[in-house]
Amino acid sequence: MNIASRTVSQPVPQPVFSRRFGSGPRPVLALHCSLAHSGTWRGVAAELSEEATLTAFDLLTHGKSPDWDQQGDFQDRNVAAGLSLLSQPMDLVGHSFGATVALQMALRRPDLVRSLTLIEPVFFAAAEDVGLLRDLKEQSRPFTEALMAGDPALAARLFNRMWSSGAPKWPDLTETTRAAMVRAIEIVPACDPAVHTDRGGLLAPGGADCLAMPILLLHGSETNPVIPSVNAGLLRQLPNARVAVIQGAGHMVSISHPAEVAAALRSLWST
Repeated sequence: MNIASRTVSQPVPQPVFSRRFGSGPRPVLALHCSLAHSGTWRGVAAELSEEATLTAFDLLTHGKSPDWDQQGDFQDRNVAAGLSLLSQPMDLVGHSFGATVALQMALRRPDLVRSLTLIEPVFFAAAEDVGLLRDLKEQSRPFTEALMAGDPALAARLFNRMWSSGAPKWPDLTETTRAAMVRAIEIVPACDPAVHTDRGGLLAPGGADCLAMPILLLHGSETNPVIPSVNAGLLRQLPNARVAVIQGAGHMVSISHPAEVAAALRSLWST
């Protein structure tokens, strides 16, 4: 698999690091989840290496990208960085918080998004079951309390425990990986306005009308129950969307089940 890395220096508020996998004819842009990095797409990219050239970038405060400078909105800053990489119509794929960034990118430049895949999107504002949102708040309490107490290492470990189904547990991670997660954990609260509220009006009548491209809403069968509820809510709003479930997978499905994710992408792209 060919891998090329570069730093994006387009006129965006903060430049970000990106890398490229594969050499296939289909251009794809992929966005990772919180506390991860662009390299987590290696497995999916390897499955698609002859079909697609996959570009992935590190969100701010992740991987080799700089720390967010606390200016503006965290999601908006990453949307701007992502849009700087959309030089032609591409297939857009996002996982977890990266899926919420991808969704906003598609809303702003639908003309440059050939298809949109949202894997385990954490756009909780779209969830149909408010009871599940209350459950999620309770599940998040230990992580939130650790962060407020000034213990980012414990907060990162608890956050990883909450969302890492289908991926290595904290004790099995390398010291470098754990340090990267501790670095990124501070920005999780900054994501709350983007994931808990419908700031862009997507859920309002007609708010998603511009998203006419094929859309895949993908989640694992063993994920947190709030995610299928989010996908059900999005399915009602998005005009050309479908839901697919990968059996046996949890929230980290793009890492744990790359072959199945690649197969789902092929199915979408063939429509």
